[in-house]
Order: sequence, then C-alpha cells, then structure tokens
Amino acid sequence: MDISSLYNIGSAAIRQAAENSPMGRKELEKPDLSFDSIFQKAVENINTTNSYLSDMENEEIKWMLGETENTHDLSVAMNKAATALQYTVAVRDKLLDAYKELMQIQI
Repeated sequence: MDISSLYNIGSAAIRQAAENSPMGRKELEKPDLSFDSIFQKAVENINTTNSYLSDMENEEIKWMLGETENTHDLSVAMNKAATALQYTVAVRDKLLDAYKELMQIQI
C-alpha cells in the first residue's frame, strides 16, 4: 500500500512511516540523469534482452530434443524474450529519431 500520499496528515507516526517506506524514499531521491547513467541502463537493458533470448533458445532446444515435455516453460521464455525485444527495439527507434532530429538542427 502506498502511504506517500499521507504527508498532509498531522500524525508524526504516519509521516515518519511514509518517509521510511521504500516508495517514500524513492520520491525523495533525485534521479541520476547523467549520460553515463543512462548509457549504463541501456547496456543493462540490452544484456537482459540477450539473456531472455538465450533462455528462449535453450528452452526450444530442450523441447526439440525431448528433454522436457513442459511447454509452459517454453511459452514463458518465448513471451519474455518477445516482450523484451519489442521494448528494446522501441527504445532504439526513439533514440534514432532523436539523433536524426538533432542532426537536422542548424547552427
């Protein structure tokens, strides 16, 4: 339950609980918007996507070789990989659009 909206309550106990909650602390912290931080998160996203794709391939191989009859694991791995890949491609497309827009700026 998110209690961060309870800041206007006069009770010191509720205010302290809201400040000590993980959600309350996240709102107080300023996000790191440096290029290095954003780049590291993008690389981490790509590595996660690669991991999901590798897991999917491993599950496909296991299923094709008859090592497993559990199609649920295969289906979950395929859906994770597809979703991660779609997200990564969408981010890449947005970055390329931003780059093209920056390149068209005349100085």
